[in-house]
This record gives sequence, C-alpha cells and structure tokens, in this order.
Amino acid sequence: MPHRESHGHDEPHVPSTRRKHDSSTHDPSPFLAAFRFDPKTQRRIELSEARDAMDAGEFLWIDLDLRDERTQGIIADLGLMHPEALEDAMTHETATQVGRYETSLHVVVTACRLTAHAFELERVDIVMADRFLLTLHRTAPHFVRKTRRHYAEDFMRFARSPSFLLYELWDHLIEDYLLVQKRFEERVEHLQAVLRTEADDSVFVKISELGADLLYFRKVLLPARSVLGELSTRKSPFISEATQPFLGNMVGTIERVLQDLLVDRDILSESLNLYMSLVSYRTNRVMNRLTVVSVIFLPLTFLCGVYGMNFDVIPELKWPFGYGFFWIVALAMATGLVLYMRRLKLL
Repeated sequence: MPHRESHGHDEPHVPSTRRKHDSSTHDPSPFLAAFRFDPKTQRRIELSEARDAMDAGEFLWIDLDLRDERTQGIIADLGLMHPEALEDAMTHETATQVGRYETSLHVVVTACRLTAHAFELERVDIVMADRFLLTLHRTAPHFVRKTRRHYAEDFMRFARSPSFLLYELWDHLIEDYLLVQKRFEERVEHLQAVLRTEADDSVFVKISELGADLLYFRKVLLPARSVLGELSTRKSPFISEATQPFLGNMVGTIERVLQDLLVDRDILSESLNLYMSLVSYRTNRVMNRLTVVSVIFLPLTFLCGVYGMNFDVIPELKWPFGYGFFWIVALAMATGLVLYMRRLKLL
C-alpha cells in the first residue's frame, strides 16, 4: 500500500443557502493538452493519443468531468489516480486537503462563487505526477474554465516546469475567492445604506444570513491557506523550487482576503450596533416626551378628581369666581411644570 499523508480540514456541511455549483450546460467531454518545455510547444490532443504522448516524453494536462460515464474507465486505463484517491473523489465531499503518494501528489480544493446570495461550492481533485496533471470535478467550476482559456498564453510566457499548471489553477481559484469577497463587501455596503434609512424587520434576517455567510467563507479559506502554505514550503518531486515562491505569494493574498472578511464582519456588527443605538435613542426620546406629558397632567388630574367628588359640602362650589380660580390654578401649575422641565432640559 503506497504511503499517503493528508493535511487540511473538512469543510462543514453545506447549509441550504449554500448550494453545490451546477453547470449542466458545460460539455463534460475530456480535455487534453500536451506540453514540451524544451523547446516550448503545446497542443490539444485526443484521448486516444494520451498514452503515446506520455511515452514520447510530453507532459499532459487531463481535465475530466465525473458526469461523463467514461471518466472512471479513462482513469483506470491510464493509471491517473490511486484507487484510494479515486474513492475519496467519488464521495464528492468538499474537503480542502493534500495527500502525498509515492508516485503522485493529490490536492483537493474547494471552488467557491457567490451568485444570488448563495454559495456555489465544487470539489476539484488535482493529481500531479511525473507525466501528467489531472483535474477531476463534477461540473467544471469557473476557475477551471478560466484556466483552460488562458493556459496556452501563460505557458508560452511563464512556464518553466510542469508545475506551472498547478500555479495557474491556484491563481484562478484565488481570483474567484477575491470576487466572492468583493461581492460580500457590496452586500455589507448595501445593508449599511439600508440601516441608515427606515429599515424593516427583514433587514435583521439579511444581516444574520450575511454574518453566517462571512463566517462560512472564512472556513473555506482557512484550509486553503494551510494547504497552499504546505505546497509552497515543503519540497516535492512534483513541484519545482521555481514555482514554490509564487505559491507562497498566494498565501499572502489569502491572508488579505481573511483580514478583509474580518473587517467586513466588524463593519456589519458595528453598523447593526449603531442602528440599535439609534432605535434606542429614538425610543428614549418618545418615552421622555410621554413622561413630561404625564408629569404635567398628573396634578391637573388630581384637581379634577377632587372637584369631581360627589360631596354635598364643598366650599368652592358656592364661590362666584370658583370656576375661573380653578383654571388660573391649573394653568399656573402647568406653566410652572413646563418651565421647570425646560430648565432640566427635558423639553
């Protein structure tokens, strides 16, 4: 049994607001490209040419989709994956990790995009050996499609070893992470604007969902940083020393995304706290006004209660000017209380 080491962390169970990516319109047919590095040449090849190309010394990029019924047979015929790794890939559980075998390096990454306020997650298995790099997935994530569009130009400009393909894949994956983080910033700014206006109860649900999404995205990035850091520092026969510093630079990019996520969470929290403080302040102002009104009318209510009693002997009832005297007393008390309240800055 080949020795295997695994590093990384399983992603949490995908909640209902975070769905698996679905690209049913994408062609699941195998994609193969052959490379030579001295001199530099690259070409598209058919599946039937794969074995001969590897025997001739060319390095292959083989991109396979698990929806294609031929995929498992292709992997078995060409010996592209260790059976243990293939069994792990078939589970389709998103788990960013790296596994080391005697003849290959198995890296699992989690593609992530944000569309209509829902996560799109997709597991992508990357297997790198001496003569090939295999990408295995179920729905052709966005970063894989971008790599397929741009690999030829980047190969001619930058490639020095086969591990340039691993760099290309990580580079486009991190671009997608940056786009997701930008979308989160836009959502935070939008909710800030809503909180500055007349917000209804639905805003609290949106803030709660966004806070949970920010935390979940952080849990996607943390194992990606760990795996990428290991690939950039630990020596491997499949990753050239020239490529490792560039992978190391990407670790810093993920660190910045993580810091931005923390800032977004702090901004969201502070915005909510400020909104709740404003609501509390407005409530206190209303209660203050009601208290002032109660203080003014309390003695007047007392006077009305006294002279509304049904006793036969109430001397003031026989006064010729008793009614006017009552109003003078009532107005004097109300005016005095108002002036007193103003002095205390309660009005």
